[in-house]
Amino acid sequence: MIPRYARPDMVAVWSQETKYRIWFEIEAHACDALAELGVIPKDAAKTIWEKGNAATFDVERIDAIERETKHDVIAFLTHLAEIVGPDARFVHQGMTSSDVLDTCFNVQLTKAADILLADLDALLAALERRAFEYRDTVTIGRSHGIHAEPTTFGVKLAFAHAEFQRCRDRLVAAREEVATCAISGAVGSFANIDPRVEEHVAKAMGLKPEPVSTQVIPRDRHAMFFAVLGVVASSMERLATEIRHLQRTEVLEAEEYFSPGQKGSSAMPHKRNPVLTENLTGLARMVRSYALPAMENVALWHERDISHSSVERYIGPDATITLDFALARLTGVVDKLLVYPERMQANMDRLGGLVHSQRILLALTQAGVSREDAYRLVQRNAMKVWESYHAAGSASVDFLEELLKDEDVRKALSEEEIRARFDLGYHIKHAATIFERVFGRAE
Repeated sequence: MIPRYARPDMVAVWSQETKYRIWFEIEAHACDALAELGVIPKDAAKTIWEKGNAATFDVERIDAIERETKHDVIAFLTHLAEIVGPDARFVHQGMTSSDVLDTCFNVQLTKAADILLADLDALLAALERRAFEYRDTVTIGRSHGIHAEPTTFGVKLAFAHAEFQRCRDRLVAAREEVATCAISGAVGSFANIDPRVEEHVAKAMGLKPEPVSTQVIPRDRHAMFFAVLGVVASSMERLATEIRHLQRTEVLEAEEYFSPGQKGSSAMPHKRNPVLTENLTGLARMVRSYALPAMENVALWHERDISHSSVERYIGPDATITLDFALARLTGVVDKLLVYPERMQANMDRLGGLVHSQRILLALTQAGVSREDAYRLVQRNAMKVWESYHAAGSASVDFLEELLKDEDVRKALSEEEIRARFDLGYHIKHAATIFERVFGRAE
């Protein structure tokens, strides 16, 4: 975790203090269940709660014990015994380290997921607001980076909203899948601890009992969780890349907000660079990189090994902290994005009406011209416009005028029929329908 890309609420989820507090709660809830079953005295369970709740766990002390024991859970239990006193002998009855570690990890992942879901909600709200702001703002759609046909800038943002809504749905499912608890003892057989203890702890911690833990919670659950984070990051990069392209000098249809006093380059004072979305592209790569080791963690030896442990100490905090920061940054970019409708129109006009080529093609076929001949007629006029654009950077030949001069085209279509196909509003007539599908409303 790098502080530059970290926000305090998510960092707190992964702090040592938070981890040890969760460990204590797992152990204390297990003691409550054991007391109800008559395995340990109820007074002991009460003492454990009272003294543990009143204590501040000493991270340095636990670290010192671990340096001797070479075992983190034993180090914590030793420190807890120093706090609780003689009744600490009833802590961890019939449990194994993985019961504590795995249950805690899943608690932390669910807490992290809740923060990420709130991040996505904020992003979705920003996208919805800006999408409606520009619902009818015509811009050129591009395929292969080349002008294609008109759309609206609001539809571009609606597309992003729909994608991030899917991301949210996946994260909700991933959170549910990873929210399990294991208190099943060595090799997961419950030989030394009643399954009712697991049920009690799971309910108390907001989890579900793991059906078969084999001493560790199966890592396919975690693989799915981190895979979903990777997909969220990929969607984030897609929107960031779109904004980066739109900010290019030759395009400049939208750009990141440039604050007073901000500097774009140490050498070139004129620069206004898309630094935030470039940063988001890099952070997305990092979040995706954590998905692969999570998948490799699935194949553990027999009932358990700890080859997953070191991996998860990295990827748990790093993936969630990085994505939390990145989603908040993307929300800020969308919220303050500078949009230039006049530039959108100017860019569209640079190709002399070529964006209407498909409408002419369809009109010719509907007038009885074969598709092959219609394509040839439209393309030969379109290429004249392209060639003039290459020479001057803006088309000096007008597509409409070329079509009107083409005798073969005029044999099939009247001037009025040709001109009617150059209506820009035709291309955006279903923007409201798209918005209804995405947002459940068109206005």
